[in-house]
Amino acid sequence: MTTDTINRRLSAEPLRPGVPRIIVAASIGNALEWFDFLAYGYFAVTISKLFFPSSNETVSLLNTFGVFALSYLVRPLGAIAIGAYTDRFGRRGGMTLSIMLMMVGTTIMAVSPTYDAIGIAAPLLVLLARLLQGFSVGGEFGTSTAFLVEHSETRKGFLASWQWASQGITAVIASLLGVILTGWLSADQLLAWGWRVPFLFGLLIGPVGLYIRSHMAETPEFAASAPSRTPLRGLLRRYPVQVLIAVGASVISNSSNYLILYIPTYAAKELHLPQYIGFIATMVGAIILSTVAPIAGHVSDKVGRPRIMIAMCVLFLVTAYPVFWIMVTWPSLTTAIIAAGWLSLVKAGYSGILPALLSELFPTETRAIGMSLGYSVSVTIFGGSALYIATQLIHLTGDPLAPSYYLMGTAVLSIIAIVCAARFRPSTAP
Repeated sequence: MTTDTINRRLSAEPLRPGVPRIIVAASIGNALEWFDFLAYGYFAVTISKLFFPSSNETVSLLNTFGVFALSYLVRPLGAIAIGAYTDRFGRRGGMTLSIMLMMVGTTIMAVSPTYDAIGIAAPLLVLLARLLQGFSVGGEFGTSTAFLVEHSETRKGFLASWQWASQGITAVIASLLGVILTGWLSADQLLAWGWRVPFLFGLLIGPVGLYIRSHMAETPEFAASAPSRTPLRGLLRRYPVQVLIAVGASVISNSSNYLILYIPTYAAKELHLPQYIGFIATMVGAIILSTVAPIAGHVSDKVGRPRIMIAMCVLFLVTAYPVFWIMVTWPSLTTAIIAAGWLSLVKAGYSGILPALLSELFPTETRAIGMSLGYSVSVTIFGGSALYIATQLIHLTGDPLAPSYYLMGTAVLSIIAIVCAARFRPSTAP
């Protein structure tokens, strides 16, 4: 160990945080990102009328989801830029940079004038906000996950599971706001100002997260390592197969995530239910996700990760169709809750373990960029486009059950990836 490394470790040691602060510091950026994306997805019908007006409601909604999907195209760029910065200069700096960029994107979305006020500039501002968010989030997953797992040798699964538990907690708040706004405000009030409330509320998270992250110490594992000067080149030269496995392992997590997000729009547009029903259903699902994800992470530390994840993929494969069939056959609050609750339960069992498994595919010097790139490519292809694909599949086939076929196909891809992952993880990994 070099003198410089020893000095870095000693200087960081007095500031070493406890487990709760570690979890809050890593999760709060994830919470801001997810709150913003949830708000956009939950209020997609309203946003489509205000920013993408059209005489055809389906075209208007497709344009809204199209911009949602386009923002994901820059996520791999963010993964490369922020991930490389994190692996070279440290986890704290990378997390601080990503949350600052998120705050800018959320602010633009919260204050943007509508199409009636400034014409074509309105959807362009929305696109800019989504691109900034996509770029910052591209590096957030790998950076914050690396920060979590590098604080413990034996509890990586539990610590990393808070990536998804924090999303569940955030989704509870976002869904509750959706229920309140759609239940208490008139349609005119919702169009006039109500849809902005979630974005303005999300801005409250940013300054808190920025303060906490800027005052965190570096992780023990990174402080003891020799950071690479060329993380991207080292990653692609030495670990290309692991990147592909990371992409595949993340597929079902992303597709299920965004199809759950799609439920409020699905309930309103396809099942003709009041919009608040979809919000209540996703709120129940979010409670399940935030509760079960840490349990799944903890169990994976004890009994192993791949076997649980494969079991969850099989459950997605065999239950996706029945879940959508139940909603279509008996459209109601009860069946919407059953669908969102079940999908969230299975997702929690899988996604609560996923970050720890991905972290074990890469060494410290390329961990942030490896996880960020693999996850971002996956979410760009299979997550960000899920809302668009689901809407388009229903439009083209006339079959309201079409989204379930997409979920089943992505489950198969992740099963293959998890089987392959077992060969490339350390022999000591659970």
